[in-house]
Amino acid sequence: MALATLAAGSALTWTLNRDHSSGSGSGTGTGGSGASSVTVVIGVDAPLSGDLSSFGAGIRNSADLAARTANRTRHVPGVNFEVKALDDEAAPAKGAPNAARFIADEKVLGVVGPFTSAVARTFVEPLARANLVNVSPSNTDPALTLGPQWAKGTASRPYGTYFRTVATDVDQGPFAARHLHDEAGKTRLYVVDDSGAYGAGLASGFTAEFRKLGGSVVGADHVDPAQSGFSALASKIRASGAEAVYFGGYHTTAAPLSRQLKEAGVTVPLVGGDGIFDQQYLTANPKADGDLATNIGEPVERLARGDAFLADYRAAGYPEAAGAYGPSAYDAAWTLVEAVKAVVAANGGTLPADARARMARAVSGLGFDGVTGRVAFDEYGDARNRRLTVYTVTGGTWTTVTSGPRTP
Repeated sequence: MALATLAAGSALTWTLNRDHSSGSGSGTGTGGSGASSVTVVIGVDAPLSGDLSSFGAGIRNSADLAARTANRTRHVPGVNFEVKALDDEAAPAKGAPNAARFIADEKVLGVVGPFTSAVARTFVEPLARANLVNVSPSNTDPALTLGPQWAKGTASRPYGTYFRTVATDVDQGPFAARHLHDEAGKTRLYVVDDSGAYGAGLASGFTAEFRKLGGSVVGADHVDPAQSGFSALASKIRASGAEAVYFGGYHTTAAPLSRQLKEAGVTVPLVGGDGIFDQQYLTANPKADGDLATNIGEPVERLARGDAFLADYRAAGYPEAAGAYGPSAYDAAWTLVEAVKAVVAANGGTLPADARARMARAVSGLGFDGVTGRVAFDEYGDARNRRLTVYTVTGGTWTTVTSGPRTP
């Protein structure tokens, strides 16, 4: 398949004294651009080990697929793309050291990731100081693009090098609230979060919209993400008369919480965000039927280019599934490919010595048709195309309920 238009033109003449080998590197396949190609590295920062590694593997592989596709089609003549993936273990402490490693590698002109908002808070700032652009396919903390005062109505972009290809918690929490109140008819909810950047932000946005719609939050609690016993919380929720439980956090905490709620006789659904939308939530929670999750984007099968993406992904032979973030990760990596193409074109067909510093401006001006639809960014670095989906668990499987835009 061709997910992007093949670039036309003759092979470029490279003047930079970088890498002039024609071989392909770390998993980027064959199809380098000739004997005098220059190597551009796309970094990937994601959890490649630990509880969230299933998400990270799909992100890494999908970015690698974009690099392979660019090399095979010679989308930027004279450029050979490689992928350099670092494991952040979904641990905030890994963000700054990983950022430093990418910054130190002069061939890295952009980074896909991080996966989590918590890691992004330590990762994004050093990259911004180094003029190294990064495009996240997954993290959703509004403060990363809108600044710390966004919830008070004052938006100010803190990092000019940070972009993302997905909707944010400004969108996701309210989207869930509208579905639960208007479609599912729930008016009394209990809200729980894991106190993390992602979970607390998601719960906050949900709560504000649910109350705005006329719903009641009959209780709220914070839990430790490492917590495994929820009997006391289950008793509080049962006594509250809540019709559902909204949880902000990841499947590693949500699964035992949901299971123990059902075991305690609390038969209402647990509802979460994209952090629980994973097969591992179902594996760890045999009582998940009826639970719901929102996810950023739409099911890949419903995307115009989704079938082609999946076919290419399978053909590449990756052992792990692309997962929910595969399409947005492919588009994040392709954003960097297109930005390199724009930088080269603006410099008369050669990669300039200050290419890294020119990348953010190039990304800002992009617009192309990706796997997820039209890829373009607003003045804050957020995706202009922001759609979401509600899923429910039926017979131990995630099934689609509804998809739609971020606002009614």
